[in-house]
Amino acid sequence: MNSKEIRQIFCDFFASKEHVIVPSAPMINKNDPGLMFTNAGMNQFKDIFLGNKPIVYSRVADSQKCLRVSGKHNDLEEVGHDTYHHTMFEMLGNWSFGDYFKKEAIDFAWELLTEVYKIDKDRLYVTVFGGDKKDQLEIDEEAKQYWLNHVSSDRILLGNKKDNFWEMGEQGPCGPCSEIHIDLRDDKERAMISGAEFVNKDNPLVIEIWNLVFIQFNRKANGSLEPLAHKHIDTGMGLERLCMVLQNVKSNYDTDVFQPIIKKIANLANTTYGKDDKTDVALRVIADHIRAITFAIADGQLPSNTGAGYVIRRILRRAVRYGYTFLGFKQPFMFELVDVLVAQMGEQFTEITKQQQLCKRVIAEEEQSFLRTLDTGIQKFNAYVNNLKGKKIIDGDFAFELFDTFGFPIDLTSLMAKELDLDVDMEGFNANLQKQKERSRKAAEQSISDWVYIAEGNVEKIERNLRFCGYDETQKQITILKHRQVKSKDKLLYQLVFPETPFYAECGGQVGDTGTLSSDIETIKIINTIKENDLTIHITDTLPQYPNLIFNAVVDVDRRKAISANHSATHLLHYALRQILGTHVEQKGSYVCENYLRFDFSHYQKLSDEEISTAEDIVNKLIRENIAKTEYRDIPIEEAKKMGAMALFGEKYGNKVRMIAFEKSLELCGGTHVESTGDIGVFKIISESAVAAGIRRIEAYTAKGAFDFLREQVHIIQDIKNLLKAQDSIKGVSNLLEANSNLKKEIELLKKDKLAAIKDGLADKIKVINGKNVIAAVVDIETGSLKDLAFELKQGRDNTVIILGSKANGKAAICIVVTDDLVANGVHAGNIIREAVKEINGGGGGQAHFATAGGKTPDRIQFAVDKAVELL
Repeated sequence: MNSKEIRQIFCDFFASKEHVIVPSAPMINKNDPGLMFTNAGMNQFKDIFLGNKPIVYSRVADSQKCLRVSGKHNDLEEVGHDTYHHTMFEMLGNWSFGDYFKKEAIDFAWELLTEVYKIDKDRLYVTVFGGDKKDQLEIDEEAKQYWLNHVSSDRILLGNKKDNFWEMGEQGPCGPCSEIHIDLRDDKERAMISGAEFVNKDNPLVIEIWNLVFIQFNRKANGSLEPLAHKHIDTGMGLERLCMVLQNVKSNYDTDVFQPIIKKIANLANTTYGKDDKTDVALRVIADHIRAITFAIADGQLPSNTGAGYVIRRILRRAVRYGYTFLGFKQPFMFELVDVLVAQMGEQFTEITKQQQLCKRVIAEEEQSFLRTLDTGIQKFNAYVNNLKGKKIIDGDFAFELFDTFGFPIDLTSLMAKELDLDVDMEGFNANLQKQKERSRKAAEQSISDWVYIAEGNVEKIERNLRFCGYDETQKQITILKHRQVKSKDKLLYQLVFPETPFYAECGGQVGDTGTLSSDIETIKIINTIKENDLTIHITDTLPQYPNLIFNAVVDVDRRKAISANHSATHLLHYALRQILGTHVEQKGSYVCENYLRFDFSHYQKLSDEEISTAEDIVNKLIRENIAKTEYRDIPIEEAKKMGAMALFGEKYGNKVRMIAFEKSLELCGGTHVESTGDIGVFKIISESAVAAGIRRIEAYTAKGAFDFLREQVHIIQDIKNLLKAQDSIKGVSNLLEANSNLKKEIELLKKDKLAAIKDGLADKIKVINGKNVIAAVVDIETGSLKDLAFELKQGRDNTVIILGSKANGKAAICIVVTDDLVANGVHAGNIIREAVKEINGGGGGQAHFATAGGKTPDRIQFAVDKAVELL
């Protein structure tokens, strides 16, 4: 049974049990501030558990792509070293929202595993929650009794809170869980020791395959538990582990999920899987990581230096490093694995098929960049080692500098040190790493109180029917449903939720609304509006004195109009770029605020000036035509697609969507827009640049922002005319540049003449010190010319040391060059200069044959030269 069949059987089984099979949500989590990646199947249903969203289907099942690499579920460093940890994996799951509970969840799981997949019942064990005194919870006898319908009591094990009590976070829905474990050991081993002895003991052949979570409590901020009004089921089973069981192998990496990729890597590296432990780890690491990287890019997350992008870059670089160190890959290779992955999984996850070429380009560029980083790190490492002077340990501060500043992995530093019989001060490295983590933790630290409910009546019903009315209204009489307090970095803010709001929450690249909240007693400012999953939260720095009053919520209309103009302009720009460049152009990200717009799109080369001008012309023509907006609310998504609407990859859409049309520009969009294109006023592109391989970025102004920019450019041109005293500013600048070029050439000739004269003069001033020829002087030339002069003096000489100093622009510089024969006899320019530069309060270094340094006290440059001579 292959992985495609195993996945399909799961979906078919739960469809037969009246579950709706829903598509996987994107792996990149965009609307949950506490979660960068989808790390469990339940993430897309979080709002239902929290009561913020109505239940559409009471029974649901899916195969969700997940990523566990940061935060609580951090599996990264274990990946590749064992047989079952992964970064990206598929989570098969079934859910019940207020429908069935423990009995049915247990019955379904047992039926599927033993009767459909035909797994040997004698190999299965189950765990149930064993209670917790602190939470005043008893053993989950209910789940235990249901399990007794299927297994004997000796196969039911009690688990602690760590293993058998699931929590969404420090607060929120939670409950006991029941795990199903399988013993994959040989019959001989099973006969000797029961598999029960190895459950939850990290045995690679006695593993959990399915977790059934019974969500029945809510964890409050003070740590106490309260029962939920509606109980839910949330289950998760890793497809990769299930394939290992059903394909009768002892490792996830031996299944058809990974073997095609591993074989491709082994072929590229001219090796064989299973031949060498270190090589095998590298093959597993790369096979795992290419999946995570490809799916992340296809879902719209490019590698970068911050946030989720940093995590993806870190995964990619870990894979490259393993390939570089253990498989001998000195050139990009991972991008070649994308085709294999698409052949395997592209049918189920069409996004990687559609984004195949983009993924390959981005990965290849990232690989090349990191290989350059590795080269830089190796050079710095070698320079450091050359100056160790007999020491046998690499300082932890230096190892951390390589890691933090240059992205050089610590394990590669350790490996290179070991090859030279050196040790790394890991205690010092870890101390630096801990300080960095502590700084990051403090920067992100915040404490959030429980929600305080103000509304009366059926609060749960109100919460499930929260409404945004901001498409039609910019002010509304409202009441406060609930509020809470958030403390971070000595800052105190309040979060308010209204049953109905005109405020647009930050989403889809558009910033959140600001405005005011007024009663007869007071007015407070709403400083931002954000989304937490599907919950609209209004941020204030003041809590209303009387939160149970009726308030008038008013959006800052002028700011909203500016934001809407920029948002509508991104739609027109998207349309224009597809007309000019081709239909391969797709939006890959955007940022829309009141001041400007930023639009990222797929394209493989820099736009020409003509293409930029044409894009501006098309957009401004559409603006002048004053095309009215056509809005389709709650249109079936398939109907919208048939009409030509573009859906963005990495976005999760429901069955019904909102579509915005300005004639031929049709996009699925939840943002705010102008009523007609004329409201945009004018459109002006101010920059076009690269974001990553195959991704370009345009920044532009509209309306007043564009007018202010153009007026500033006119003023600049007028100022240039005035300075040049020429009406034809282009001709004036051209003449100025030509004159400047001629003067530069004259200066270069003068410099060469001066340098030649200085060289001739110095050649006559050779001194012999301890049998060595020494040329030492402070010369009146630019510091940048010191090296050239020193090497010219060295030509044709041996047994010579050249020491030159200069001062210019308030700084001092010193340069030392040593001929090769003296280097062979132990003279080291770098060692000499490190001592000499102390005279000018500076720093520097270099190799044995050449070294440079700079200092802050130019008046003492002669002392530095004299010190270098003295050291000889």
